[in-house]
Amino acid sequence: MRLMYKIVSKETLAPQVHMLEIGAPLVTRHAKPGQFVMLRVDETGERIPLTIFGVDREKGTVSVLFKEEGATTMKLGHLGAGEAISNFIGPLGNPFDIKKYGTVVLVAGGLGLASIYHALKPMKDAGNKVVLIYGAKSKEYIVLEEKLKAVADEVVVCTDDGSYGRKGFVTEALKEVLEREEVNLVFAVGPTIMMKFICEVTKPHKIKTMVDMNPLMVDGTGMCGACRVMVGGELKLACVDGTAFDGHEVDFDQVMTKSKMFTEEEKEAVVEYERRCPGHA
Repeated sequence: MRLMYKIVSKETLAPQVHMLEIGAPLVTRHAKPGQFVMLRVDETGERIPLTIFGVDREKGTVSVLFKEEGATTMKLGHLGAGEAISNFIGPLGNPFDIKKYGTVVLVAGGLGLASIYHALKPMKDAGNKVVLIYGAKSKEYIVLEEKLKAVADEVVVCTDDGSYGRKGFVTEALKEVLEREEVNLVFAVGPTIMMKFICEVTKPHKIKTMVDMNPLMVDGTGMCGACRVMVGGELKLACVDGTAFDGHEVDFDQVMTKSKMFTEEEKEAVVEYERRCPGHA
C-alpha cells in the first residue's frame, strides 16, 4: 500500500492563499527554519517546492503556506482536511544560520513570509532584537499579523496601494530602520526583484544581507540543475547549496533573465525529466 500524507487542517488566510497542516512525522523530526519540501498532489502531478512554514513535533505535522497560481497549487488549494497528497519529501536544503547577531531585520515580501515566520521565533530566542518588515500588495494579503507581533520586537507593515500600514515598498521602510538602528543582519525573502533592491540598500552600509533564493526546481536534490544561480562568480544550486545565500554575492540579473528564458529554453528538458523519472518524488 502506497504511503499517503493526510491533510490534518486547512486555513484560508487571504484570497487564494491557504495554509495546510500535513501529517509527516519523519519530515517533522528533522525540519529546521529555512528548509523546504517537494510535494506532489497525486501520482500524475508535477513536483513543486514549498517552504516549511512551521512544524509541530508532538503532532508530527508540517505546515506549508501557498497561493493558488499554477495548476498544481490550484489543485492543492481545492483539497481539504481529511484528504491526502501523494508525495511529501523533505526536509531539503540547508537550514538558516540562526545565532545571536545583535539587531536582525527580517524582510518578508508576500509569501516570503513562510520562510521568515519559521525563523522569527528562533532568531528571537537566540537573543536578537528582531525587527520585521512585512510587505504585500494590499490589506487583504496581510496575514497572521497578531502572531508576528507576539514574537517580533517591532513589525512594520507595508502595502503597495496604501490600504493598510504604510504605503510603499519594503525597501523604503528598511532605509528608515537603518537610519535609526545599528543593524547587524538583514534577511530578505520574497520576489527576486525585491531581494535585489534590498541588497542595494544594505550594501553601502556593509551590513551582512542574506536572501532566500527559490528559483524553479524540478527534483529539489540537485539532479536536474534547474535551480542554478551564480553566487560570487560560482555556479550554485539553490536546492542543495542554499536556499539562503549572501545577497551581495548573488547575480540577481542572471536569475531574473533565466526565469524569463525558462519557458522557451528549458521546458522541454523538464518535461523529459518528468517522463523518465515518474516515480522519483
